[in-house]
Amino acid sequence: MRNWTIFFRQYEKHLKSRWNLPSFSQWRQLHKALNQKERIILISLLILFFSSSAFLTFNFYFENTEIKPAFGGEYSEGIVGHPRFINPIYATANDADRDLVELIFSGLMKYDHNGEIIPDLIENYDIKDDGKIFELELKENIFWHDDQKFSADDVIFTIQTIQNSNYKSPLRANWLGVEIEKISKNKLRFKLKNPYNSFLERLTLKILPAHIWQNISPENFTLSDYNLNPIGTGPFQLKNLKQNGNNSVASLTLERFQNYFAQKPFLEKISFIFFDSKKDLINSANKGEIKGLTISPILSPKITKKELNEYAFSLPRYFSVFLNSEKSEFLKEIEIRQALNFGINRTEMLETILFSKGKAVFSPILPEIYGYKSPFTNYKYDIEKAQELLKKAGFEKQNGKLVKIIKENFTEFKTELKIGSKGNEVTALQTCLSKDVEVYPEAIITGYFGSATKSAVSKFQEKYYDEILKPYKLKSGTGTVGKSTRAKLNEICEEQNKGIIELKISLITVKDPLLEETADLLKKQWEKLGIQVEIKTFSISELERDFIKPRTYECLLFGEVLGAIPDLFPFWHSSQSKDPGLNLSEYKNKNADNLLEKIRITLDEQERQKMYEEFQDILLQDSPAVFLYSPDYLYFISSTIEGIPKINIVVDPSKRFVEIQDWYIKTKRTWK
Repeated sequence: MRNWTIFFRQYEKHLKSRWNLPSFSQWRQLHKALNQKERIILISLLILFFSSSAFLTFNFYFENTEIKPAFGGEYSEGIVGHPRFINPIYATANDADRDLVELIFSGLMKYDHNGEIIPDLIENYDIKDDGKIFELELKENIFWHDDQKFSADDVIFTIQTIQNSNYKSPLRANWLGVEIEKISKNKLRFKLKNPYNSFLERLTLKILPAHIWQNISPENFTLSDYNLNPIGTGPFQLKNLKQNGNNSVASLTLERFQNYFAQKPFLEKISFIFFDSKKDLINSANKGEIKGLTISPILSPKITKKELNEYAFSLPRYFSVFLNSEKSEFLKEIEIRQALNFGINRTEMLETILFSKGKAVFSPILPEIYGYKSPFTNYKYDIEKAQELLKKAGFEKQNGKLVKIIKENFTEFKTELKIGSKGNEVTALQTCLSKDVEVYPEAIITGYFGSATKSAVSKFQEKYYDEILKPYKLKSGTGTVGKSTRAKLNEICEEQNKGIIELKISLITVKDPLLEETADLLKKQWEKLGIQVEIKTFSISELERDFIKPRTYECLLFGEVLGAIPDLFPFWHSSQSKDPGLNLSEYKNKNADNLLEKIRITLDEQERQKMYEEFQDILLQDSPAVFLYSPDYLYFISSTIEGIPKINIVVDPSKRFVEIQDWYIKTKRTWK
């Protein structure tokens, strides 16, 4: 220390001798040598110097650093419903289950924010034998949330469990006929009976840990505590779970999995609060108790919290009225089906029900989402065209209602009938007269002209005295069917044989605000044409059990969801017209069937596109359904949440979390 003191003193002497600078003690006496004005100038200069230096320093810092996401922060979201099976093989029927499975588990493949299918648990894959064989290489050093190592055995266990009917997985139909084998420690081979171009999408299935589930019997699988205490390989793991008095899950918290094999999420925790009703969910959001929620467009105006940003995503789904011609004679007529299509004002539907948060749909292949050409047949609103088609089908308006007049078989009276006559004309005479109780109260139909028939004819003649008896100056009936009597009988009896059929259809749907309002508007629009519509609504379980499975409906207002790779075979092939198929119109067309069969085994995307465009024109010409709209998927999130990617397509609502690892709340500055 002493050496340093000597050094600085010598250095100070050197500066003074060379530059003639004042010493430190002399600087301390400077204020005494300055007058008031000079001191103010000096202080101002010093302030300017230090402020300029600070500005330059901060400017340099901000120009050479950038804001980056930082680890930390908690996101909370509200969901209507309660989780029951946070288990990939059972989660499909419950929104809360699907959302949690998406965050806790991983699949062999996954979706990105563009709806493209990309590897997740696998390093790479190879498609062989024209699409019948898929070979996959798994990534290494992947761990479950309990620190056990992930392996090919977990994948085999998951698939075989789904295929086993004893486990009663709703996914079983997707995996029937698929063989899986272990090639090596990290390699798997899937063998299909026939090529299937959407198989990669099937591989987005989330995988179960074999070491947890393999010793649990099929009978106890749905009863296991692990259904609410899941262990996965996903970016988040279960931290805690709270139940209410009914043993339903009231809230649940996930935390970042530190050993996650891919990019670790910035968020530290995600909390979910579960509600019994949409009203409670919206109230909680408006009070600021949650930071995110999803709701239908019909309820979006009820969100008043300004701090919640609205995100609108496209879903490959549509709502439609499926017309079951097997259960309605009216719907067998193509003119009526086409008139129902032309009679729908989809623009009004979008504006009044969805508040313009959706798109009109005219085709089941959703050309706008998948990049296909629009259909040649386009059922844009055209009430005159609809009326023209209904007239062609034989209907006319009477008192604002559409009716069809049906003429039954009528026997014309051509011969003189009297006592002793018999045959078809006598039978027809007795039948006609029996419809008037004043004329023929006995209503005896024998085909023989007896005294009772004669009496009835006399009463008929007297009833129409001016036309039958008066021209012949007769005062009472003769009981003989002569020329004037035959003329009146032909007029009256032919009119009696005319039947009037009113055009009525029955429409059923789910008890849901969106679908109930849609049904009411459909009724209003179709009744403008004169079509009478009866609406009935049911719970989703009632609808599926009592109507969809047995196909006991005329018109069904319902939705269908496609995948990232569209496969319309389950929805429109004739083999799928009965349960468990999803051909809800029981549509049958050989040309359409052939195209759907070819599309399934075609790997070339351009070829598939051509065939789908041909298929849509065949189907739309047949009009087995009235396609309505595709609502936007609305997601409200707090403005404090950053990093949410621009998502083009969300395959299902749970896929809003596809890039959850990029979401962040906290930030930091780092050097560029």
